[in-house]
Amino acid sequence: MATPTTARTTARTPARTAARAATEQETARRAWPVRAALGVVLVGLAVAAVVTGDLGARLLLGGLGLLAAGRGAALLRAGSVPAGAAAVAGGVAAAAAAAVSAAATGWVLLLGVPLVLLAGAGIALARGGAARRAGTALLVWAVLVGGLVAATAASQGTGRAADVAAVVAALVTGLAAVPLLVAAAGLREVARRPAPPRPLGCAGCACSGGGCGA
Repeated sequence: MATPTTARTTARTPARTAARAATEQETARRAWPVRAALGVVLVGLAVAAVVTGDLGARLLLGGLGLLAAGRGAALLRAGSVPAGAAAVAGGVAAAAAAAVSAAATGWVLLLGVPLVLLAGAGIALARGGAARRAGTALLVWAVLVGGLVAATAASQGTGRAADVAAVVAALVTGLAAVPLLVAAAGLREVARRPAPPRPLGCAGCACSGGGCGA
């Protein structure tokens, strides 16, 4: 014969499951449009940088700068002051360079693309685990890109090297959009799932307090 504690636990479990599923669906409903929009913006910036020359490079740098500044502001609100401040400062500086001239944009891309790749590799390597493999690959790519940019600058001038850096930046931006779009599609599927049925007599009022019978 079930004890009162066992009965309460058995009744509480479906209510908690339903509440957890509802919370996940609500989170997915809010998150997937944001990720999808960000992915589309990144794809648009990458395409513009490739097909419109200097104007596209300025749009790419300016757009990435604004996105970085926005991300930094979110980190500051979350209490991550060093990373947030660095992202805001770097984003504002990149957007300002893009607004000034094509020459300033070229220099920022020329110097910034290898450094950003190296920084990303360092962050991934520091996380360890599965991220270490991605960090190692990114580190190799950063070295190759840095060598290519340096060789192009030495043989064909800094203007041509800046063009190479812009193409690399566009490629990285387009690749960065892929996981965002994939994640948005997955979250959209979660948001569209039918809500699980609640246990008989459950109105959801006690779930936040630990479940029915708590």
